[in-house]
Amino acid sequence: MVSPHHFAHWYPTAAYLYILGLDTLALAWEYLRRHPDYRLDWLRRHRRPQAAQHAAHRWGLRLLEDPALDARDAHPAWQPGHAAVVQLYPDADPPVDAESFAFWRIPGHKQLLHDGKGLALTARSPGHCLRFALAPGLEDGMAVAYAHRGGAAAPARGHVSGPALADARPRPTPGALLELHTLQALDATLAGASLRDVAEGLFGADAVAADWHADGDLRARVRRLARRGDALMRGGYRRLAQLPLLEKGRFEEDAKRP
Repeated sequence: MVSPHHFAHWYPTAAYLYILGLDTLALAWEYLRRHPDYRLDWLRRHRRPQAAQHAAHRWGLRLLEDPALDARDAHPAWQPGHAAVVQLYPDADPPVDAESFAFWRIPGHKQLLHDGKGLALTARSPGHCLRFALAPGLEDGMAVAYAHRGGAAAPARGHVSGPALADARPRPTPGALLELHTLQALDATLAGASLRDVAEGLFGADAVAADWHADGDLRARVRRLARRGDALMRGGYRRLAQLPLLEKGRFEEDAKRP
């Protein structure tokens, strides 16, 4: 007889492979959308519109986003400040060889979102994600000027045509695999799975049969993954999104308000 957890949504690792190509902002959303209190705020948004706006700001967003959408389809409007977001402005004094804003030459799958303040553009290619904030008045074909916050690499001229940005990475990095395993373990524990069941889903039944001991490395590894996922869901995602950390205890109290 096949164990019921084989049919659980968290069990097939293949369902989490998209995690390997996410940037830190997208990963932040993956952890936030799993928070039970965030999901409650989403369900209550129509009954209490003013409270919904306050709730969004408390979570680090300008607007609440549907937690049923994963990072491939969601458009979370994060509060500004992430160094990876490049700001594009009409160049008021362009040189003769000024680069033009060419929307359709930006590589990858493009998504435009008005986040309540301005237009945000995301362009995703395998293993890469470009994020832009478009200034009012910027139009296709205009000379464009770039601005970026400290700590971010300046965008190279001619970025819009860079075919190298579409190149897939040959294999996932250890950091990407860690996020995949962490999110899978988090989903499993939220669904009530035991640590042994989590280990079997992540590493296979044979590995569990051979190495699962009370003080074994496999058990300790799965326990660390479960704890890491819970910590990232309950506020740690703010580091990924480069948001200010809230005072200890304050977040939980606010999030549980009716």
